[in-house]
Formats: sequence, C-alpha cells, structure tokens
Amino acid sequence: MQGGIADHTARLIDHLAPLEVEASVLISRRWSSSLSPNSSLNSTQAEAAYLPAVYPQLPNWGWRCWPAIRRFLEERRPDILHIQYQAAAFELGGWVNWLPWYLKKRGLKTRLVTTFHDLRIPYLFPKAGAFRWKSMLALARYSDAVICTDRENLQILQRQLSVSKEEQRRSGPLLKLIPLGSNVEPQPPANYDRMAWRAKDGFTPETFLMAYFGFLNESKGGEALIKALALLRQQGLDAQLLLIGGEVGHADPTNMAYAEQVQSLIHQYGLTHFVHRTGYVALPEVSAHLLAADAVVMPYREGVSFRRTSLIAALRHGCPVVSTRPPEPQLIPEIQHGQNMLLAPPDHAAALAETIGLLIGNPQLQARLAEGAKTLGARFEWANIAAETRQLYEAIAV
Repeated sequence: MQGGIADHTARLIDHLAPLEVEASVLISRRWSSSLSPNSSLNSTQAEAAYLPAVYPQLPNWGWRCWPAIRRFLEERRPDILHIQYQAAAFELGGWVNWLPWYLKKRGLKTRLVTTFHDLRIPYLFPKAGAFRWKSMLALARYSDAVICTDRENLQILQRQLSVSKEEQRRSGPLLKLIPLGSNVEPQPPANYDRMAWRAKDGFTPETFLMAYFGFLNESKGGEALIKALALLRQQGLDAQLLLIGGEVGHADPTNMAYAEQVQSLIHQYGLTHFVHRTGYVALPEVSAHLLAADAVVMPYREGVSFRRTSLIAALRHGCPVVSTRPPEPQLIPEIQHGQNMLLAPPDHAAALAETIGLLIGNPQLQARLAEGAKTLGARFEWANIAAETRQLYEAIAV
C-alpha cells in the first residue's frame, strides 16, 4: 500500500527483526494480488532488510473481520496482536474499534497493543453521535497496551480513561508515548548533486523551491499552500512548489476529492506552470527532492504535530521547515519558532506567505533552521523506536 501506515508498519517490522521479534502482517484480501511474484514491492518494502510473512486473509474491515481474526489468532497463537490504527486505513469503518472487546469476550490469550496514529473521530456510524467517540475509547480501553505518538493524544487518553500509573498496574491499558519514525531517510541516489538535480527539473539557482511531501487531504492545508504561492508570485518572487509523492494513496478515499479541489485552485490562480508533481517515486528520489528544496512547507490545519511522518522526514533531512502553530505549544516544546522551524497561523494564506518570505534571500536563517531541524530530527531514530516497542511487548507478555 502507498501511505504512511503501511510504510510505518514495514519500517517497524524491519527494525524489530534484529531484536528477535518475528512479525507477520494480517491484511484484507483486497491486497492479495499485490503479493504475486511478478508484482513490485512498494519503495519502503524494497529497501527493507527483512520482509515479513503477509497474510491477506480478511474478507474486509466490516463485521466479518472479527471471526476471521479470531481464527487466525487461534491457529497461529502469536504473543502480540499489534493494531496500527488510523481510521482511513480500516476503510473508515468502526468494527476494528471493538475488535479488542470481541477478542477479550472470547477468551483469547493473545495480548493486544494499539498504536493510535491519531485520535481524530472518523465519520463512522453517522447517526450514532457520541457513540463514535465511545468506539474510539473502546479500542483503547480493551487493549492491553496503547501507544500514543505524541503528548497531545497521550494526555487525551489519560484524561478520558482516567488512567493513573497506579491504576495501570491494577487494570486498564498500559499507556506509552513512543514517537513515529521517518519513512524516508536522507539517502539520495549515488553521486547526488543538489544543483544538478534542481536543474534537471527546470529550477534555476534563483528559484525559491518550496516542497510539500505526502498526500493532500483536508487536514494538511493544501488550499492555504496554493494561495500562499500565488501571493508570493504576485510580489514578483520566483517561488515554485514541488509536490513530492503520489496524490491520494490507498488508505483514505476522501483524498481524491480534495486533490481535485486543490487542482482547481491551481488553475484558478494561474499556477499550472509553477506547481510540479513527482508522482509516486522510490525513496532515494524522495530524499533527493527534499534535499533539493529551499524549504519544506507543511501548513497543517490542526497545527504542527509529531504525528506527521512527512514532517519527521523533512526534519531528518535537515530541511528548513515552515508549518503552523500548534493549539497547545506546551505539549510540543521541542519546536522552537525561528530556531528549528518557522510557524504561521493555521488556515491563513497571507500569514503563511509572509512567513515563507522571511526565508527568501536570507541564507543565514535558512542555515539556522536547517541545523535546528537536523538536531530535532535526531530524536526520531528507528532503532530507539523499535527498542521501546519491544520493551512494551515484554511488559505485557503473558
């Protein structure tokens, strides 16, 4: 699959293998054709040292996944079932949210871990109202351990579940903060030359090249990004935008409609010749494009967050980053405006353009942000993430 959840799973498995954790992947039959000998692996899988066994045995992510997963666990008897949860990866349905409850009711001995890649309430059970949030909490409550990838989500679950450290020892899930890692490491093609790579794509040394990495969807501020580009060009600046990666991915069906909305905006502002797309490319090319950019601009509507692996990839590459202010800055104190990132208000194209403009013609600020980004990016080492994950498995093992 193309997408952050699939890449995260592949990376995690690859780094757990040296720690003597043997992992396999249970997925729906939708992807069985992708496993044929003649098919190509995605770029993350292709570069992995360890390829796990993959079982496309589930009919879908509706109610029929429950008995299918139970049968699989009874046959294979794994120590841990680790759910990598993000609503769109499970077809925006709510059945997987109650899977731990179902398995516990049937006396399964397998320990259950859930990683919440985010806690946004999906559009499931449209008429259910508060039951939608209850279904999110059920996924956490009936798991043996829950991994949150940032402090905001951890705080929300601690508050909603009323889980203190003492209560965790007696009952309820073990809550753990483990960050996400980058799906793209700074490894461009051999003999990479930054200026030659830019020239190949038609960018002059004078062009201020902004990069955006990842799929476009409602939460990522694509409209503000296009409007900001239009404002910069109206000022006579040679600013151009490079969209790195595929447009929509496999997980979220709403991405397509939003991508069309953004494309319409590009035409409206006459930016067709100044917005460039790479399409889905191999990891070395992604790395090369990131390194070629003068800034990576990620104007998230909900504010900057370490839940975003595309942000982490930019930091790991030492890219000057422009993003948006988080709603609770105290929960993400590692981000320092002007030192390792520039922050603009969310959903404010004029302010975003003004913030990007601070970098144009200012090599000193670019260099300071690049160094700060690289230092911050060192916090997201996959070896550490895998080691913490294994420790969590051991803590809940029967």
